[in-house]
Amino acid sequence: MHGFAEYVEHDGLGLAELVRGGQVSALEVLEAAIARIEQLNPGLNAVVTKVYDEARAEAQGLDRNAAFAGVPFLLKDLGGAQAGVPLSAGSRFFAHAAAPADAEIVRRHRRAGLMILGRTNTPEFGLNASTEPVLFGPTRNPYDPTRTSGGSSGGSAAAVAARMVPLAHASDGGGSIRIPAACCGLFGLKTTRNRNTLAPYAGEGLAGFSVEHVVSRSVRDSAAALDATAGPAPGDPYYAPPPARPFLEEVGAPAGRLRIAFTTRTFNGMTVHPDCAAATQAAARLCEELGHAVEEAAPAYDVEGLDLNYNRVFAVGAAANVALRARALGKEVDPAGFERVTWAMIERGRQISAPDYVMMINRLHGISREIALLFGTYDVLLTPTLAEPPVELGVLDMMSEDLEAYTQRLWRFTPFTYPFNVTGQPAMSVPLSWNAAGLPIGVHFVGRYGDEATLFRLAAQLEHARPWADRRPPEPA
Repeated sequence: MHGFAEYVEHDGLGLAELVRGGQVSALEVLEAAIARIEQLNPGLNAVVTKVYDEARAEAQGLDRNAAFAGVPFLLKDLGGAQAGVPLSAGSRFFAHAAAPADAEIVRRHRRAGLMILGRTNTPEFGLNASTEPVLFGPTRNPYDPTRTSGGSSGGSAAAVAARMVPLAHASDGGGSIRIPAACCGLFGLKTTRNRNTLAPYAGEGLAGFSVEHVVSRSVRDSAAALDATAGPAPGDPYYAPPPARPFLEEVGAPAGRLRIAFTTRTFNGMTVHPDCAAATQAAARLCEELGHAVEEAAPAYDVEGLDLNYNRVFAVGAAANVALRARALGKEVDPAGFERVTWAMIERGRQISAPDYVMMINRLHGISREIALLFGTYDVLLTPTLAEPPVELGVLDMMSEDLEAYTQRLWRFTPFTYPFNVTGQPAMSVPLSWNAAGLPIGVHFVGRYGDEATLFRLAAQLEHARPWADRRPPEPA
């Protein structure tokens, strides 16, 4: 391997092919990734915990036949627990608290040959669409350091976009894979609810809203990573229907003539920036050119009911998760250890009764059925991923005293993603556009429940028609 140039040219599967073929050793690949992290992270602040020596030790016993043999990888500092390594969740209250055991998804990452080099920055408990926690400070967008890299998987997305690693762990409870993918010019798939197990720490995340997967530069890396991690663990309360064949086999398979609905209008009445609308319209035209049937349509549902109950469930989840983690660590919950928006959500969640919570869940299930009606007619829904290009750092401030104002600003930025956390459907942000300022503008495709296969086939078709592999942020001076 010759310096950084060859390392950054390959996706994860490409690097693994080099390792398997003996052109380069796993240790050489790791050292290239470490050198790039050390070079770029001071400016981007994407990686907040480093475990280089552990990765070097693992490289000695690598299974070279694994799908991602010797591929450098990063875990988000929320979920993805790694035994003995701090799992702060972006919170001062839990700073430096080590996880007691690997999460099952991390065990599966290791079995796939991924070499874990560290953990990436995230907003406190994933409650922001911009990654700028008080604990670690802001992660900067590689395309423009004054802008957000998105959230809550913003550290992972910045690291992948900057070519520190070819793919990284991410999670999504309201858009937290798709939002940073859109901000950083990456492919980001939110899986079907419980496609990946949350064992041993949980049976489901946030009433089923939250899932874990990756952000990546290539579609095939996302598919292969899901093949490596998908499936239940013993005792899971439920799990997604099994796929007909490996997801990697869908990449490049004929997509057929899909029925695609598209809209550039938000469901909640928020305004869409012209750049985001134009990117979606261009994607709709591209889908037509590829032979799909495309027409303007959108789901009809109780928008106000979804927004209200989604927000309340998130508040209950924040309160419960903090209580559970504090109890496990033997700590008293102290408001001074949390950002103001986080604490306001915890207090709100504590005020919601158990019967009210059950009624909220039931209402959201009913709204999910309303949304599902659209997918009786259409295979895929196309929307903007975000209603605005990546916003400036500081716009989404979790030290705000006004929870309602913060929430409204958050929803102005991210009105398209969270409804599909409620429904549990798979959805992906695809990097098909960049605006005149050079900022990535993602487009959002939603599939039927359990049907990641169609999304992977369509994504691969789009990737072939409008390649983005050579689009990359400027190298620092």
